[in-house]
Amino acid sequence: PAADMPKVPRRSNLKGKKKKQTHKFVIDCTHPVEDGIMDVASFEKFLTERIKVQGKTNNLQNLVTIERNKSKVTVSADIPFSKRYLKYLTKKYLKKNSLRDWLRVVATEKDTYELRYFNINSEEADDEGGDD
Repeated sequence: PAADMPKVPRRSNLKGKKKKQTHKFVIDCTHPVEDGIMDVASFEKFLTERIKVQGKTNNLQNLVTIERNKSKVTVSADIPFSKRYLKYLTKKYLKKNSLRDWLRVVATEKDTYELRYFNINSEEADDEGGDD
């Protein structure tokens, strides 16, 4: 019976300190930037305006920081943040700038997205053969 068991003191202070989790995601825009069809500064501005914190856009409050270096945009968040949400916003940006027909968002690593071109095979390459 439960009455015979020795009393074990409960540890209520285990949940006291929570480690601050920082999510860091990178969006690599190298290919479109080198070809001059995309501006990283405008993409960074788009993310700054559109990322929602506590249900509000334009409300980053040092909880989410967006940095760019050359053709990469880095988003660091001290709050729970989804990588999928960044993909959604990236696709939204591409659609707004009518680049969605040429570029796609591909996950290259656990915390990295890359903008790549669709593989469009030209018809001349398929027509290998002789005249019959």
